[in-house]
Amino acid sequence: MSTRIRRTAVTLAAAAVLPLALSACSDSGSDSNESDSSSKSSASASAPDDGMAGSDGATSADQPFGTACSAVPKSGAGSFEGMAQDPVATAASNNPALSTLVSAVKKAGLVDTLNNAQDITVFAPTNDAFAKVPKADLDKILNDKAQLTKILTYHVVGRKLTPQDLEKGSFDTLEKSKVTTSGSDESYTVNDSAKVVCGNVPTANATVYIIDSVLTPAG
Repeated sequence: MSTRIRRTAVTLAAAAVLPLALSACSDSGSDSNESDSSSKSSASASAPDDGMAGSDGATSADQPFGTACSAVPKSGAGSFEGMAQDPVATAASNNPALSTLVSAVKKAGLVDTLNNAQDITVFAPTNDAFAKVPKADLDKILNDKAQLTKILTYHVVGRKLTPQDLEKGSFDTLEKSKVTTSGSDESYTVNDSAKVVCGNVPTANATVYIIDSVLTPAG
């Protein structure tokens, strides 16, 4: 009788412990699942924000900027998209605000030189920039091919410059002397005189910074 009683007691004890063990396992699994689910939810919520910020940053850094950019045609060959397809002299010829510059480039015989160059930067004076030069002086320059070539090539740097490069820089030009730049936050000046009014404009072979004054090389 005593043996049977002991066996019965062991059996009852086991029966009592088993549900507790199963309950503990179930609770632990549930906590783990909730923790995993919470972690995944948190990661999922943060991931799109991080990606979006990175994308926006890259996009804005590549965009043209400046007050005069609003005057650029929205479509066609003279638009930003259209200019990006053509080499720089051709691209400039499709922008009405650069018609005086284009005429000067043609007079100097520099169309092919600019179109065939690779990875250059052009500081491009607007029509209004040329209009600041006294007419007698401008006519004299336009009729002196050597002087015109000297001035136009002074507006060209032999490598592509980013807006960050312009913050404080000194760059060799095709004319063989230097231009200096300074500024920040999409406000830049060349040679402490000409302001960038529409910058970071891409063409097939160059980056263009449209400026409000004509640059003059020393000497």
